[in-house]
Amino acid sequence: MARWGACWDDAGRWQARLWAPGADRVQLVLNGREQNMARDGDGYWSATAHPGIGDTYLFRVDGRLVPDPASRCQVRGVHGASVVTAAADFPWQVPWRGRDWAEAAIYELHVGSFTPSGTLAEAETRLAGLAALGFTAIELMPLGQWPGRRGWGYDGVLPFALHPAYGAPDDLRRFVDRAHGLGLMVLLDLVMNHFGPDGASLHLTSPEFFDPGRQTPWGAAIDFSQPAVRAYWTECAEYWLAEFRLDGLRLDAVHQIAGPGARQFLADLALRARGAGAGRAIHLITEDERNLPDLRQSGYDASWNDDFHHAIHTLLTGEDQGYYASFARDPMGDLALALARGHVEQGQPRPGRDRPRGAPCEHLPPTAFVNAIQTHDQVGNRAQGERLLALADPAGVRMAYALLLVAPYIPMVFMGEERGAQSPFLFFADYRGDLAQAVRQGRAAEFADDPSFGGAVPDPLDPATLERSRIDWQDQDRARPWLDLTRRALDFRRESVVGLLKSGRMGAEVQRHGRRGLDARWRFGAGTLRIVLSAGAVEDLPAIAAPQFRLGRPGMDPFALCASVEPS
Repeated sequence: MARWGACWDDAGRWQARLWAPGADRVQLVLNGREQNMARDGDGYWSATAHPGIGDTYLFRVDGRLVPDPASRCQVRGVHGASVVTAAADFPWQVPWRGRDWAEAAIYELHVGSFTPSGTLAEAETRLAGLAALGFTAIELMPLGQWPGRRGWGYDGVLPFALHPAYGAPDDLRRFVDRAHGLGLMVLLDLVMNHFGPDGASLHLTSPEFFDPGRQTPWGAAIDFSQPAVRAYWTECAEYWLAEFRLDGLRLDAVHQIAGPGARQFLADLALRARGAGAGRAIHLITEDERNLPDLRQSGYDASWNDDFHHAIHTLLTGEDQGYYASFARDPMGDLALALARGHVEQGQPRPGRDRPRGAPCEHLPPTAFVNAIQTHDQVGNRAQGERLLALADPAGVRMAYALLLVAPYIPMVFMGEERGAQSPFLFFADYRGDLAQAVRQGRAAEFADDPSFGGAVPDPLDPATLERSRIDWQDQDRARPWLDLTRRALDFRRESVVGLLKSGRMGAEVQRHGRRGLDARWRFGAGTLRIVLSAGAVEDLPAIAAPQFRLGRPGMDPFALCASVEPS
């Protein structure tokens, strides 16, 4: 039985539960009728009732009415009543046991801007096209509810509740079932390190949920020393994995899951998440700016590798502000390091950085690194939301994109990248009143002193900002060569690289040629993958006699890449 929220037990009884250890009195208010709840020794309050599906309920905690912090359905906004949902009884059509992680080629997708309607139902109609290109996994940006209808999802306050702007829970189930029928895994981005600034009722019901001595950059830190707090998040993860047959989770900013109890929580979460798969392969990915191998050595499959992104970005754009500073000194050398060992920064001193970052990670397999040349973070956290094509030579972007897809690390593509999209991905939200004005002013102030982010910052509260961020599906002439490149590169990956990854890595060697040339070899049990590339200059490069994948002519074209696999 879940410790948090309101749900049906195996005997068909509906029980509502809330952890409020400091409260003197808690009542369940079901369809306006109040019922006292009983407290146990751990600070949980519970009541059994007999609602109908669609009935509404709230908790009254010491006289204050609040929605369920673990609400599974919240159609009247984050401050409104929670809704009683039926026990899951979806007619799944596809028998699915998952896929090997070595087969992952990820497509990161924001439901709200992916299609004109911004719904799961319309997104489902695009899955067949992505599968045909060779993608094998969809990573959904957060779905848990936040205030209003527009947002990225990282300021969610009801992490169990699918945002109704995207559709109903069965719409997500149909999306996943369709994806599985096409051979696509579905991963979900979950935010467990903070809540958004409006609508987090836990601040009222359970202030003990938060750590008074620590703040994250986005709000109050969470106290993972509390067993009830750990239970909240493990149950949240289990809910999404079990109820919607997801294939895994991407955990946002785990470096902010800190303090007493955090390590135990992350270890327990990995075990519980895999148990929730009911025999399916479950994959767990982290975002962790520390560049540490620890979690990937103890239950987690991979981590986002910003180092690869930063090396490519500085190489192609010449930008050197902010977190690009340490990568702008020798981006070609950093790219060679990223290709040879995954992370660039592994604890060594670096020009442009005040203190070392990271620890040795080259012993990890290539599948422990999720590489990208664009993500929602790196595009959307620019003032103008520019994609790489707006900042760099298109030929260079094509070379970098091909490298991403054929190199032995796990590739992730940001939606639209596969078709050469030029629409920005801007920051947008849907707050009201003083908070809306504070967000608007804060966003403008963030970039006020940075000359590299020219022009007025788009108003994140203006509905037009979301509209500008939608994928343009009509520009087929621009899309055609990018779609062809995507298909060819992912075909090569499927036919030649995946088998090597499954055979085990034995070593890597990356040689630099001139200023802008590389010759890389990765040895595996089943053979050697070789990539030769030029990245902005004509260099004297060794040739691959019969490349199985080619983009231009390395050594003759400024931006070009060839790849082949030599069997053992």
